[in-house]
Amino acid sequence: MISSDTIVIGLGAMGSACVYQLAKRGTKVLGIDQFSPPHQMGSSHGDTRITRQAIGEGEEYVPLALRSHEIWEELEKESGTRLLTRTGGLIIGRNTGTILHGQDRFLQTTIDAARKFGIPHSVLSADELRKRCPQFRIEDDYVGYHEPGAGYLRPELCVQTQLELARKHGAQINLNEEVQQITPLPDGSVEVKTNKGTYKAEKAIISAGPWVSKFFPEFAGVFKVYRQVLYWFDLPGDITPYLPENCPIFIIVGAAADGIYGFPAIDGPRGGMKVAFEQYETETTPETANRDVSPDEVERAYTKYVSKHLPGLSNECIKALPCLYTVTPDSRFVIDSHPEHPQIIIASPCSGHGFKHSAAIGEALAELASEGRTRFDLTPFKISRFQSSGP
Repeated sequence: MISSDTIVIGLGAMGSACVYQLAKRGTKVLGIDQFSPPHQMGSSHGDTRITRQAIGEGEEYVPLALRSHEIWEELEKESGTRLLTRTGGLIIGRNTGTILHGQDRFLQTTIDAARKFGIPHSVLSADELRKRCPQFRIEDDYVGYHEPGAGYLRPELCVQTQLELARKHGAQINLNEEVQQITPLPDGSVEVKTNKGTYKAEKAIISAGPWVSKFFPEFAGVFKVYRQVLYWFDLPGDITPYLPENCPIFIIVGAAADGIYGFPAIDGPRGGMKVAFEQYETETTPETANRDVSPDEVERAYTKYVSKHLPGLSNECIKALPCLYTVTPDSRFVIDSHPEHPQIIIASPCSGHGFKHSAAIGEALAELASEGRTRFDLTPFKISRFQSSGP
């Protein structure tokens, strides 16, 4: 049995950030992942992730987003790797009925958060949007929110960089090792059994993404998994308006099932433009999720979403990848100790809007594990709000 201060299970967005932060503090940390991250089996792949500072899901997320931006810059300096690109960010939609990630006033909440936290931004009319952003089809009643500090992250590089730096600071990283059982012990520690060994630690942090219910069947009703698809459509004409210097990351919100988000053409003329939307009708599991994307899915995506909002894109799909969202009933995070076993910390699957916060969440988890408290207010993310969801 090998002893550590903390064991982190799952080394995607949250787990890689957490092992890095723990190792940087000089604690003895063991990170375990059943695959070899970065990989395409979970939620932290697909070349890019949006990052923004004013958060339409709720102002309680803003401190995490702001701190994460600082940490990305710190990581870039330490590693010499570019992780964050600021292209500016644009959120377009109507001020009513703009539902996204459980927030029914997403656009207005974003504007309110920017004003409260002093985040530079501008609010644009439909006519102003048409002049500044001819790439998009703008309805007469649309309003735009532009944030110059928004942009995109390279998720695979973020995960890889944090794991490399964690090793540099002394972390033990065990890859391709499957955790089979997590057992709280009477002395207040925790035992983790894998297919390769048994380990003991004072704390265990479970950041297992869509596999979280495997370890906490009592919360199976809290964490539901949905397959999402990322698409890269071709740009047959002049690519200049879609390059990062001319095109921001964007979110277009409309009716409940009519939102689309995407990125500029970051990989040149044949790299396409990445766009995606979200579905919450069909549940899946990480074991049974369809890892292929059918031609019918591509056609529906283009017809229903892409052609409606981005007329400059063709129906030629350069590539498409599925990923998994793990979603709570209120689309909010869970970052909390297990209610019966405080030595076990659950680091939430993040309902499709977590990556931008992951660097700061890793810091918060490291503080919780090593100090028993954190500078961040995590009250909104307690699992007790779902107590009635368990058996």
